[in-house]
Amino acid sequence: MPRQFFVGGNFKMNPIDRATEASLVGGLNKATLDPTTEVVIAPPAIYLISVKASVRPDVAVSAQNLYPKDSGAFTGEISPKQLVDAGIPWVILGHSERRTIFHESSEFVAQKVRAALDSGLKVILCIGETLQQRESGETGAVNEAQLKPVIAAIKTAEWKNIVIAYEPVWAIGTGKVATSTRAQDTQAEIRAVIRKSVSATVADEVRIIYGGSVTANNCKELATQPDVDGFLVGGACLKPEFANIVNARLA
Repeated sequence: MPRQFFVGGNFKMNPIDRATEASLVGGLNKATLDPTTEVVIAPPAIYLISVKASVRPDVAVSAQNLYPKDSGAFTGEISPKQLVDAGIPWVILGHSERRTIFHESSEFVAQKVRAALDSGLKVILCIGETLQQRESGETGAVNEAQLKPVIAAIKTAEWKNIVIAYEPVWAIGTGKVATSTRAQDTQAEIRAVIRKSVSATVADEVRIIYGGSVTANNCKELATQPDVDGFLVGGACLKPEFANIVNARLA
């Protein structure tokens, strides 16, 4: 079976008011979207419930983070059980901003993935290298190192609930984008890691999406690559062009 195309929109810490949030959702509700593409949007935690209530039923909602405990004295955090109770099916984990700004290790990310899966959530798992690591020829090693703790923490059957988002840090929010060939080569390497470390079946079935300054202008070429199964979109998901990215495979 072919892998279903997947497009996620990570709002990050945007927008700053409910009126803009309602406008973003309203625009998405009116847009024509490829019905064969799975679409997931990730607003800030404060807007999760309102977005879930107002967005069209064929667009799922994701949290941007969680803490790997069901409850407790963890001020400012959100638990997997709270997300499930609120009807939120997805969570983004391991984003480079969490790894770099908040110093989350790959081992801690794996703990979060384990907690998410245990609660019934699906995971968008982010990995990717910095510019220095890319230029030093470390891309493959970095991506494998970020995947290894997750591979060790989960069962083979649980990969059906994970989407891997390859996001080269040097391309996030910079306007720089990996060429379609470079994205394809790196994502083929990631699939090879899964084939070697998990199974051939999982490698063939797991979706590996690309994130890093994806726009309406570059999405169509990227979408033609055999190992690019969709996108995790940042800034462009706050604009009308997000619909064009969802529709990247349409003629």
